[in-house]
Amino acid sequence: MPTAPTLFYERMPPAGVVFGCLLPVPWVGAAAGLLLALGPSVGLPDRFAPLSLALVHALAVGMLLPAMLGALFQLLPVVAGVPVRGARWVSPWVALSCVATASALATGFLSADQRAFVLAAWMGAPLLAVPAMLILLAGMRVRQTRATHATVRTLRRIGWALLATLASGATLATALATGWFAPSPVLLNLHVGWGLGGWLATLLAGVASTVLPMFWQTPRLPASWYRLMPWWLWAPLLVGSVCASVGGTVFWQTWGWLALAALAMVGVRAVSGARRRHDPGWRLWLAAVTAWLAVAVLGLSASWLPSGWPIAWEMGVLAVVGGGVLPVNAMLGKIIPFMIWMHLRRRVPRHVRLPAMQTLIGERQQHWHARLLLLVLLALLLVPLQPERMAVTAGMLFALSHVWLGAMLGRALLTFRRVSRAFARD
Repeated sequence: MPTAPTLFYERMPPAGVVFGCLLPVPWVGAAAGLLLALGPSVGLPDRFAPLSLALVHALAVGMLLPAMLGALFQLLPVVAGVPVRGARWVSPWVALSCVATASALATGFLSADQRAFVLAAWMGAPLLAVPAMLILLAGMRVRQTRATHATVRTLRRIGWALLATLASGATLATALATGWFAPSPVLLNLHVGWGLGGWLATLLAGVASTVLPMFWQTPRLPASWYRLMPWWLWAPLLVGSVCASVGGTVFWQTWGWLALAALAMVGVRAVSGARRRHDPGWRLWLAAVTAWLAVAVLGLSASWLPSGWPIAWEMGVLAVVGGGVLPVNAMLGKIIPFMIWMHLRRRVPRHVRLPAMQTLIGERQQHWHARLLLLVLLALLLVPLQPERMAVTAGMLFALSHVWLGAMLGRALLTFRRVSRAFARD
């Protein structure tokens, strides 16, 4: 069985580098929930309804992207042993750039304003490419051997997936803004594939290889499986990127769905075998890997389903919310207290007793918050039944869940500041 990766806690970046990316995330999620509840529900649950497109980019770019970039600023030094050079200067602008780009895209979709797409394509994408390049350059400095852990293998190359997503997205936004050419369905599929499969699912799978055994005591997978990351999901996407324009779309998509299904089944088995099932985040991870498995099954069976069935909405909700928002919420509730405790241990004299990590965010509160998130996921899946009513219900619940998360994280941060000021070394 493989051993855990060596962790370099002494190389943790300053607290502000990571917190600046992570702490705005719940409030962006609350804003996205209000957008669903109060926005124009015309066309829901169609994939190309203006509100659907606005929401998916608000969540993927405005909420999930800064959380994942902040996590990478932390994980590359701690897990891979390589600092992200320039992260200190870039991190204050990450959340702002993500929110601004997501807002421009949402404005473009909801109001058909071409200028908003120009801003997203020619300002948003290049700004977001800066942290992606920093992560890519840091990954190039990672030394890989045959025994390298799956998380390190993933972090080493994950910047390429983000750049591919940004490049395809900027091209699509340019097409919408200028009308020079119609957005290609092949390019659209690759944008979605690289964004959800190549970036989101791959990064979560790689990170889960470390954090699930660490925090939830799941069984470790065989070393042979670790060596397949990240190519497990990237191989079909690379084939699709090269060959889709000359045909073979069905082939690479089917290959991709099969790879995702296999990876998700491995995840379901691992999470089901966790020892710390009483932990609030465990049920969110179980729901997340189950959601990714459902996405793969729906993708494989799409051609056999009735034409009027809202498969695109269901797959989008399962992937973005079930497979993205839920595990990010689970990790914020676990990593923020862990980081606070570690940074306090650095700043506070050794003889001073620190608050326990479990007290920074109450476990009971996290249990109720996890239940609310699962209710949100169910409400979103039921939106196609009564789009106007269920969109309001699901949106308000989504907003409430993230206001709650933001309040919990804010309370933990206040404790961090209070203890730091009271006991910091001169």
